[in-house]
Amino acid sequence: MAAPHSEHTDDWWRTAAIYQVYPRSFADGDGDGTGDLAGVRTKLPYLAELGVDALWFTPWYVSPLVDGGYDVADYRTIDPAFGTLAEAEKLIGEARESGIRVIVDIVPNHVSDQHAWFRAALEAGPGSPERELFHFRPGRGEKGELPPNNWPSQFAGRTWTRVPDGEWYLHLFTPEQPDLNWAHPAVRREHEEVLRFWFERGVAGVRIDSAALLAKDPALADFVEGVDPHPYIDQDELHDIYRSWRAIADEYRGVFVGEVWLPDSDRFARYLRPDELHTAFNFNFLACPWEPDRLRRTIDDTLAEHAPVGAPATWVLCNHDVTRTVTRYGREDTGFDFAQKTFGTPSDPALGTRRARAAALLTLALPGSVYVYQGEELGLPEADVPLDRIQDPMHFRSGGTDPGRDGCRVPLPWVADAAACGFGTPGEPWLPQPEGWSAYAVDRQSADPASMLTLYREALRLRRGVPGFRGEPLTWLPSERGVMAFRRGPGLTCVVNLAEEPAELPAHGDVLIASGPLDEGGALPQDTAVWLLS
Repeated sequence: MAAPHSEHTDDWWRTAAIYQVYPRSFADGDGDGTGDLAGVRTKLPYLAELGVDALWFTPWYVSPLVDGGYDVADYRTIDPAFGTLAEAEKLIGEARESGIRVIVDIVPNHVSDQHAWFRAALEAGPGSPERELFHFRPGRGEKGELPPNNWPSQFAGRTWTRVPDGEWYLHLFTPEQPDLNWAHPAVRREHEEVLRFWFERGVAGVRIDSAALLAKDPALADFVEGVDPHPYIDQDELHDIYRSWRAIADEYRGVFVGEVWLPDSDRFARYLRPDELHTAFNFNFLACPWEPDRLRRTIDDTLAEHAPVGAPATWVLCNHDVTRTVTRYGREDTGFDFAQKTFGTPSDPALGTRRARAAALLTLALPGSVYVYQGEELGLPEADVPLDRIQDPMHFRSGGTDPGRDGCRVPLPWVADAAACGFGTPGEPWLPQPEGWSAYAVDRQSADPASMLTLYREALRLRRGVPGFRGEPLTWLPSERGVMAFRRGPGLTCVVNLAEEPAELPAHGDVLIASGPLDEGGALPQDTAVWLLS
């Protein structure tokens, strides 16, 4: 096993419960229809009561918001829609006083086409030093009318756009998000300075967007299916970048979580070596269907790939890019399609809610850290956003066949009987809340001992207070087919029943919490989870 991670960083992140905040949709403090930092500050008591250890904010920087803020125009300035840098500093400090750390989102693969660097590159023209910060190339074909290569987009559509002087520039996402050239020392230097900027303002960590995409094959060779190495995913040069970043994080006792999704577990684990990233998101678990054998295999594989480098696993059921858990688990097929962003796919809300409650206890019982996307603790389903209100570029670049990700980004309901369900605006927010949204409001759920919010609050309280959750390994217990049972430490047991028939619980152990009612005889019904303490 590899040496433990840096002695300069304490270990809070190894077992942390981290809450993802999508600022536009969390809470509106100034009444303009868009969530902001003032709104988050008013909800810090709610987040403290929920019991989370840290907040991860998706990008809050100046941005045209073509891709939900992941098109950054200035990494050192807060977008006016969200507030000011001074407000961000206040939020970081106030959260710390509440016992909550802050993690910011850095988007190193690309910037906005409104970023000063890219605007200068367009003005400077072919062959200029300004263009060397990006991937500008002449086109192929007799008159340069064809893109420089055939690289597939991370969204639908082309990865190259031609500018008036005839050159093309690379963008793995939208044309408004030109890719940076990470072989250029100025690009590396700028991002190292940005990391220092935010660490000096008190953030505890950084989430790295598209962390495996930064380095590109310098020849920009065509992509060939099944041929390694991939020209822009998981290039070896990335590890030198992250080693230099790690040295900066260690100075400030900061931590990293990388958005890394690779099919090769050995290649994945390289990013988590003691001198690179602290953690990386576990997308295999998120994408796993609600099937006992596949869930158990995914859990085993995750723990096995983290063990050699001494890194903790991360567990997540949902984020701002995928269909919400209640809707996803309410469908006949809960796997195969990672996001399941399809129009009109039927979902059983009762089934989805029952499974989501059980999945919450399963996830919170696993060793490592856990991420909770805002609204998951309320059991929010995926919202149907009217076609004329969709803003996500994935919808438009798919030709309208993909509904996009807006359905999981609809503003949260706070007060059932208030305008916009208490989001904070007197009119309609930036995305419309569907009919019946008030049923999920925080004030209603807070008063309901059987609500999803109550379940999350109690589970997070137990997760923080019961010794078995503090670094104890997972040991599988013998169980009936369709039942998952494991022990954490000497006395803590989690049982999840995915079988059709009720499952008998172990003879010894008091019920700490259950995702739903047990049968009259004390058996565990289908799609139900329980924690036991003996």
